[in-house]
This record gives sequence, structure tokens and C-alpha cells, in this order.
Amino acid sequence: MSSIVAKLGAVAAAGALIATAAIPAYASVTPAQVAQPQSAEVQTMSLVSTVAVSTPARDGYAVTKPRPVIAVKAASVAMVNKYAGIAPPAQSYSGAALIAYAAQFVGLVPYGSGNSPTTSFSCDGYTQYVFAGFGISLPRGADHQARLGVRISQAEAVAGDLVYWPGQHIGIYDGAGGMYNSPTWGRYVEHVDKLWGSPLFVRLQV
Repeated sequence: MSSIVAKLGAVAAAGALIATAAIPAYASVTPAQVAQPQSAEVQTMSLVSTVAVSTPARDGYAVTKPRPVIAVKAASVAMVNKYAGIAPPAQSYSGAALIAYAAQFVGLVPYGSGNSPTTSFSCDGYTQYVFAGFGISLPRGADHQARLGVRISQAEAVAGDLVYWPGQHIGIYDGAGGMYNSPTWGRYVEHVDKLWGSPLFVRLQV
């Protein structure tokens, strides 16, 4: 009888050994390990790690500064003051009135691609703007403007006629051998006393 009991004990011990071997290593936790509290540093590191993993990344953004309203207003006031001395065109059109109006932009407006004194004047933008002051509408482009008039000789030309270099340049004849024009990059609207080359003279039908 004692031998049977001994055999049963041996079988039970062997079974316990097999069961222990089948348990994964990470599942083996001793009561002491469960009861042992983690240090504050370990708890903090664990918390930071958890937050870093679970918190979604934010999209990138840029800080936009508010518009300098005061600076914009100051610039506008300065622009207005710059042209405050320019008198409006005369009520009625004449060559002399056109020249008097055109002369006010000399030295103030730079050459560019525009047709406004607040930006720049190309040669055709300048003539377009000056004539518009008298209710005369001109298209952009020197060639297009010249086609609206009648070709005349220099001897017939008077103040207010157009001086035209085909495909190149256009200005306003001053009636005395010179012209008002917006010349080229790096320069401002100007008056020249003498014409160059062989320009054509055009009188608009106004």
C-alpha cells in the first residue's frame, strides 16, 4: 500500500513540474513582485511613455502676426500727400491744358508697367492716364493709341499731339520740339527738349 502511495506522489510531482514548465516566463510573477511598489521615477517614466504614445501628433502651424493697420494707413497718407500738389485737369480740353496736367507728374512717377501715378507709368500708361483726365479713352499699347489718330507732319504738330516711334515708344508733344513721356526703367516721367530719331506725329480726333 505504501508503494502505491509513493508512486502516486511521484506522478503528481511530475505533473506539477510539467505544468510549471508550460507557463511563459513573463507570466511567472512572485507575490513579492506584485506587492513591491514602483518608485516615483519609474511611475513617472511609465506615465510619460504612455502619454507620448497615446497623444496624437499636432499638425504644424505658423504664427501670423496681425496686419500693421497703422503702417498701412501711414503709407496711404504718405501717398496722398505725395500727389496732393497735383491739380485736377481743366474742365475743358485743349492742348495747353493737356500739357499743364501732364507736366505735374514729372519727377514723381517712376517708369513701370502701370497706368496709375500710385504705382508706375509705362509710356502708353502715361498717355492713357493723362488723356483720361479729359474724358478721352485710349487703349494700352503705343501702336494701338497711334492708330486712333491721324498722322500729321512735325510742322503741323501742336501741344497735345502724340509723338510716336512705331513699335517702340509714345509721348505727348509739347508744341516746341520736345515732349512729356515716361521713358524707361530706372527713370521717372520727364520732359525732354529735343526729340531723337524720326518720330511720327499723330493727332487724335477729340
